[in-house]
Amino acid sequence: MRITRVLSASLLMLGLAVSPAVADSTPSPSSSSSSSSSSSADSGAPTQAGTSFRTATEVEQGQTATANGSAGDYLYWSFPADAGQRPTVRATVKLPEAHAAETWQIDVYDGLRRRQACQYGAQTRTAAADTASVELACVLRTVRAWSDPWANDPLPGTYYVRLTVVDLTTADLGLPVETELRVDSKDIGGSAAVDGSLAEPLVPGIAVKSAAEEDGSSASAVLSSIEPDDGWSSGWWSDRWVWTGLGGVLAALAGVGGYSLTRGAGRPTRVPPGA
Repeated sequence: MRITRVLSASLLMLGLAVSPAVADSTPSPSSSSSSSSSSSADSGAPTQAGTSFRTATEVEQGQTATANGSAGDYLYWSFPADAGQRPTVRATVKLPEAHAAETWQIDVYDGLRRRQACQYGAQTRTAAADTASVELACVLRTVRAWSDPWANDPLPGTYYVRLTVVDLTTADLGLPVETELRVDSKDIGGSAAVDGSLAEPLVPGIAVKSAAEEDGSSASAVLSSIEPDDGWSSGWWSDRWVWTGLGGVLAALAGVGGYSLTRGAGRPTRVPPGA
């Protein structure tokens, strides 16, 4: 009976410990509605791209940005990425009907304009002659909440995407092209948590206000308004704390169960108390 009571209490405490993590992983109606609203929000997505880091067009994650340009142009976009996210950048270039073979490439830079390596994906691709389109992809490393100054780890903040052609014949230079860009992220969760955080996001976007917006003063760089929907969450909390607490509870229950199994039934009734 004692073992049964111990096991029952263990199962009850285990259920109470797991319930927060299960609640976090259960999809909610708001998440499904947000996905549908993000698809409808594409109507308000940007329809042009910048020509430098300072004029990069801001794009929210989940939006499909479009832009018209010419072969040989440098096209720039920017997007926010927070700690625990693994961003995936996808770009599609629609080419004219007649063209020679050409090679396109996307590069991703962080807020310090350090080029970030792709874990996998077709970052550079060659379109054969008269190919209708070319698709590119870059899956970044998981964004960390904190890193050593000498490291090149992705950190929370603004990221810049540059799309351009790197191999082009002179005859095709300036031909019109249509581009599409989309950024999505996978939430890695506590497995990517580190012991530290940034006080502020890494260069949270740069834009240039016109002289009129600055009340007659010269144009100056200002912080962008773009940021994750729930704000920058870089901090000490992660779901790793849930599993750490759960491990402590299981260890305590294992100790109680082991003690109950090994202590025996107590003093036998045939042995007198004074013996």
